[in-house]
Amino acid sequence: MLNTETLHRQIDDLLTRSMLEDARPAPETLAELSRAFSVVGEQAHARGQERAAGIAEAMAQAASTAAWNSTEERRQSGETITEGLAELDRALAGDACAAPVSEPAVNPLARDPELLNDVILESGEHLASIENELLNLERDPRNREAIHSVFRSFHTIKGLAGFLELAEIQRVAHQTESLLDEARNARLTVTPAVTDVILAAKDYLEDAFRQLANALAGGAEQPFRDPAPLIDRIRLAGEAPLAAPAEEARPAAPPETAEAEDGRAGDAAGASARQAESKTVKVDTTKLDYLLETIGELVIAQSQVRHDPSLTAIENPRLQRKLAQLARTTTELQKTSMAMRMVPIAQLFRRMARLARDLSRKAGKESEVEFSGEDTELDRSIVEELADPLVHMVRNSLDHGIEPPEERRAKGKPTAGRIWLRASHQAGHILIEVADDGRGIDRERVLAKARERGLVAEGAQPGDSETFNLIFEPGFSTAERVTDISGRGVGMDVVRKQIQKLRGRIEVQSKLGSGTTFLLKLPLTLAIVDGLVIAVGRERYIVPLFAVRETFRPTAEMISTVLERGEVALVRGQLLPVVRLYRRFGVEPRTKDPTQSVFIVAESSDRVYCLMVDDFIGKQEVVIRSLGETMKNIPGVAGGAILGDGRVGLVLDLDGVWEASA
Repeated sequence: MLNTETLHRQIDDLLTRSMLEDARPAPETLAELSRAFSVVGEQAHARGQERAAGIAEAMAQAASTAAWNSTEERRQSGETITEGLAELDRALAGDACAAPVSEPAVNPLARDPELLNDVILESGEHLASIENELLNLERDPRNREAIHSVFRSFHTIKGLAGFLELAEIQRVAHQTESLLDEARNARLTVTPAVTDVILAAKDYLEDAFRQLANALAGGAEQPFRDPAPLIDRIRLAGEAPLAAPAEEARPAAPPETAEAEDGRAGDAAGASARQAESKTVKVDTTKLDYLLETIGELVIAQSQVRHDPSLTAIENPRLQRKLAQLARTTTELQKTSMAMRMVPIAQLFRRMARLARDLSRKAGKESEVEFSGEDTELDRSIVEELADPLVHMVRNSLDHGIEPPEERRAKGKPTAGRIWLRASHQAGHILIEVADDGRGIDRERVLAKARERGLVAEGAQPGDSETFNLIFEPGFSTAERVTDISGRGVGMDVVRKQIQKLRGRIEVQSKLGSGTTFLLKLPLTLAIVDGLVIAVGRERYIVPLFAVRETFRPTAEMISTVLERGEVALVRGQLLPVVRLYRRFGVEPRTKDPTQSVFIVAESSDRVYCLMVDDFIGKQEVVIRSLGETMKNIPGVAGGAILGDGRVGLVLDLDGVWEASA
């Protein structure tokens, strides 16, 4: 079999450079490519491989006459030549696709690190697109554009990998591209089994690029996994019994079929998308975070200047107008910088759709995932921290909620269970729902398990909300057996801890036989918090507003001491523990008399208590700052903030305040 390695290298280099540089290839480059096709054609003719010789000569002509002026023309010409080369490989090797043989790999980190980083970022976008389009294709197998889109993404990754001589990545991408080419030409049906293989290839590439990114960031370099077993799987998937008889010859350009028109329509859509993408700029997250911190410092400095006593004493209207203008400008700058941290939740939702799909197949169930509000934006750091809680909730829905197909049919439900992922904004917060139409939570079963573990007293009848919240207790599970999906009682405990870490709340709603809904309420960002600024002695503290139920000044009749419970306050018919904040931090208060103090009814996890402070200073939106490594683990302290008068206030962690005072 003839070796077309040179052609693969030249084409990958040509297409990668023309797309990255967004320019027409040089005439000498096209002439060289045309000559390479001609050489292979002559060699094939000498060996009696007339069909391969005909294809090679046709592609030599196509390479020299193709249009390369616009972005769309470059993409179409590149696709035509790539398809011709794939057909040439098949003609030379029979039905098997000849993967290019690469030379020993060259360490890509020894090349241009900036270029490698760009390739990693671009490949990540393509891999995310591949997963999304494959899930769309599985829902609608007739979606031809989805096949074209996935093919183009693998082709681009193959070209980028070839450009950097990443042999393993190139081989996997090439083999998957060849498999998708069979599907594009209606010689292969994309079944769930074929989708599994393509997703496995996508996962391999994702892991490989992640390893490169870690090494680029200074981590230890690790060799890629051996791609041979995966490549064998891909080849076997391409041997489905749907292949049509091979043609005697193939023209230089694809025939004018409805499928080809779909491809061109996809290329046009891709060109429009790229035109829109040209309005965005990729920025390293480290630089972005530094910019946001600097803007935070600017806002603090502006506030200090404006509240400086020497300036406030000057009764000059002109100066006051300038100070007001400075305040407006810095406020807008802060809002804009915070918006730069915001990302849509769509990518996280798509990851959950892939998880649901894989777990359903593993458990022998059917499921469909529906999105709503996936364009809702929230802080990038919150999106990253939300991944684990959502994974556990989706796993819980599939293992405990969604019934097997036969059970759903017996109940008169559709065989495919539904999982809804919804996101929306509400009063400066984001609401996320994870709902299913499965069995629902068996309230009595939860109570029985809770009584068995001593979490609920015998004879006690807590309400639905309290009962459902028991599933968040560490180690709590009603599963009769442990599976590799769930049943060990650790998942939902992780969910609650993570949501609390994000300064959020979680609620459970369920109806037996109809399904379960998890409601998450989270702040839009972790960098800024709305808080009550309070005074204890000479110190200032900030209580996060989302954890405050109410405030009041107590009377003597409301305060009492209960055996084994300490000091309590009677609030709306309920006895609540009292925590004196000055004792927690060793501060001398203005007064130790509760009736001369202010009480804050604070909500901490599943605990409600009264926080005793000297006075309120006011409500303020503050930028939370880290206290550094030496002070980051102080119980009851979430961080620090510089107030408008230049003083430093500690942002309270109400969970830590309670635990340290208990």
